[in-house]
Amino acid sequence: MLKIVLLGAPGSGKGTQSAKLVEEYGVPQISTGDLLRTAVAEQTELGLKAKAAMDAGELVSDDIVVGMMRERLNQPDTENGFILDGFPRSEAQAETLDELLTELDRPLQCVVHLKVDNEELVSRLMARGRADDNEETIRNRLAVYQEQTQPLVAYYEQRGLLKPVAGVGTVDEIYARIKDALADV
Repeated sequence: MLKIVLLGAPGSGKGTQSAKLVEEYGVPQISTGDLLRTAVAEQTELGLKAKAAMDAGELVSDDIVVGMMRERLNQPDTENGFILDGFPRSEAQAETLDELLTELDRPLQCVVHLKVDNEELVSRLMARGRADDNEETIRNRLAVYQEQTQPLVAYYEQRGLLKPVAGVGTVDEIYARIKDALADV
């Protein structure tokens, strides 16, 4: 049983560490990006609404994202746990997630926050070599992330759920720190 949120900036290693947690604990990793892509591809009602927003260059609304998350968390493979990646992104989404998990009787156990300083993140993201990843774009993405996430960090800290983990070192060193953070969960 593992019911956690994995929080971290772009380039912090969430995807890599999520994969290791999925392998060890046998619970699904749930990413809002994957949910959106699947819903759009399958042309579900929420997917069509999301596509309309994206085609208009708008952010997909909380209602749509939360609706997709509700559908996904109602699936049987999440009964024994889940790893949420990229959700929640705001305090409002965190509050809605709390309500949803209370309704499902699956309260969140903790929020693992992978902490990596900006210079290291810029370096990692530049090394990925994605076409849209120039230094200015990366710094803007990180600034937006910091702005959105600070209230979220405070929200989970106040609830005693936040587990900060240093996200530097080898993949295995970071994973060992995550396991230490999860030891008392």
